Amino acid sequence: MTSRTYMQNPICLIENTKQGKLVINEEALQLLSNINETVVVVSIVGFYRTGKSYLMNRLAGKTRGFSLGSTVQSHTKGIWMWCVPHPKKFNHCLVLLDTEGLGDTEKGDQQNDCWIFSLAVLLSSTFVYNSVGTIDQYAVEKLHFVSNLTELIKVKANEEDDDEEELDLLKVSPAFVWAVRDFTLELKINGQDATADHYLNHSLQLKKGVGKKVTDFNQPRECIRNYFRSRKCFVFVQPTASKNLNQVETLPESQLDPKFVDMCHEFCQYIYIESEPKTIKGGHRINGRKLAILTKTYVETIASGMVPCIEDAVTSMAKIENTAAVTDGLALYQKQMDLMVKLPAETEELAKMHTQCWKEATDVFMRSSFNDQDKAYYKQLLAEVQKHYFKICNKNEAASMETCTSLLGSLSTEMERKIQEGLYSRPGGYQLYEEDRQKMILQFRSTTGKGNKAEEALNKFMKQKIPEADSVLQADKMLTDKAKQLAVEKQRAADAEQKAKAQEEAVKTIEKMRNNEKLLYDESVKQLKQRMEEEKENLQREQRMALDSRLKEQKELMKQGFQMKAQMMEEQIELLKKQQQYSDSSITWEKVAKVTQGVLETAFNAYTSHKTMSLLAGR
Repeated sequence: MTSRTYMQNPICLIENTKQGKLVINEEALQLLSNINETVVVVSIVGFYRTGKSYLMNRLAGKTRGFSLGSTVQSHTKGIWMWCVPHPKKFNHCLVLLDTEGLGDTEKGDQQNDCWIFSLAVLLSSTFVYNSVGTIDQYAVEKLHFVSNLTELIKVKANEEDDDEEELDLLKVSPAFVWAVRDFTLELKINGQDATADHYLNHSLQLKKGVGKKVTDFNQPRECIRNYFRSRKCFVFVQPTASKNLNQVETLPESQLDPKFVDMCHEFCQYIYIESEPKTIKGGHRINGRKLAILTKTYVETIASGMVPCIEDAVTSMAKIENTAAVTDGLALYQKQMDLMVKLPAETEELAKMHTQCWKEATDVFMRSSFNDQDKAYYKQLLAEVQKHYFKICNKNEAASMETCTSLLGSLSTEMERKIQEGLYSRPGGYQLYEEDRQKMILQFRSTTGKGNKAEEALNKFMKQKIPEADSVLQADKMLTDKAKQLAVEKQRAADAEQKAKAQEEAVKTIEKMRNNEKLLYDESVKQLKQRMEEEKENLQREQRMALDSRLKEQKELMKQGFQMKAQMMEEQIELLKKQQQYSDSSITWEKVAKVTQGVLETAFNAYTSHKTMSLLAGR
């Protein structure tokens, strides 16, 4: 799907049935799958009738779209999606996810709310929590879902270390934005003017002490502080008089509170500029197709009664995407070679096209593939491409042989006519025959476009003509027996020379192909090195984000007097520093180079083995 033409209206992505089951909408999934651009995913969660959909419509640059509803009933069921061109980031798609209101009394299913909440966290790069009033103890308690995140989401299939699990969740978690609606208080803390961010951080301060009350108070706050990479707060005044609230989407901005309008604009600009692309473990940025695979995997896992596992979902996605990347890369290589190659071709020309098409094929592969452990899928693509290339080489040799045989047949037509007319059967005929044959050979060799089997074709042709030449020689009454014997010896020498030229031609062909394999190796290594640098950069960015988040949190804990908690965080910080120091790919550079060389040599040796044996046998 090309940019600027994503979706005119929202569509239900995940349906929440009357039975409380979450079901994927295949039509919406296909629309998402068609988006090849990098996605920035913003989800909004909150209790029903809190104005979530209005904010999402504003992010889409519209006043209408997501259903706002005008009654006390929850209007959005399941999760609705709206994909629009990103207003600030070129070649990016802004994916907006509006979730069903939590705490719907008609539904009465808290577990269902938990899954809606966890899916919003899993799928988004920015998670907006929408509430009404103030950030007080009641508001924080209503956000109890965040306290159960580690029960609702598994980062790894087998996670034993709690610190590592927390860090792994932090690395893939979205940014957290709290939108407080209908805010009527002054932004003051201890009598001093404060920003919305200060207000949020103050509200999330921990209590000192021990006991169940302190633990219950601190737990949701600690989860917000630990499980989200960053925090931001916006406070919105009531948009208009209470009597007009059910018409807010139809009212012009001039009839809305200017403070509300300004805050909506500030909120949208923050989301546009600060929201990062959706990434998966390793810092790899994903497109709509990958997001669709993740969504389907998570929903199917929940439907099966299991807890979504990020690692399993990414592994499944990698298998699907890498398999498709191999298929797409090979298909492009085959298509481009079919378009470019005109058989027969010279060895250098064919090799040049092979290298060019291989580069284009790997570019396609690299854009889609990720998490390719030990470069297994890359090896598969390389092996398949080489296999196809050598098939073309065989076709090229066959085409060259056919072209040369046809050319020799055409060039020898005149000699055939003279034989039939008996022009070589008279005295001096053999000398005339030999002169015509040399002219024909010169003409054959000067003709272009014969491919790489010219000398072999000529060798076979000359062998076939031995009886003919011998017949003409014996019929020439002008020659003495000694002269005939000399002519025979001369002919044998010419045949041996032609055989040597045919073998030399075959050896040179193999040498040229071997030299091209070295060029192909260099090009492949260059591409792989560039890809590994990109992966390293992505990983470092992910680790840097997590480290910055932890250092900031440690600083705040120290400031608030929680020295012990800050000290306990030191172990996580040291672990992140160590990971950042050794953030190279799990596969070493030398191993990648060896893998590439091994695939190329295996394919080349398989192709040339029977040819080399034929040459050694003195074909």
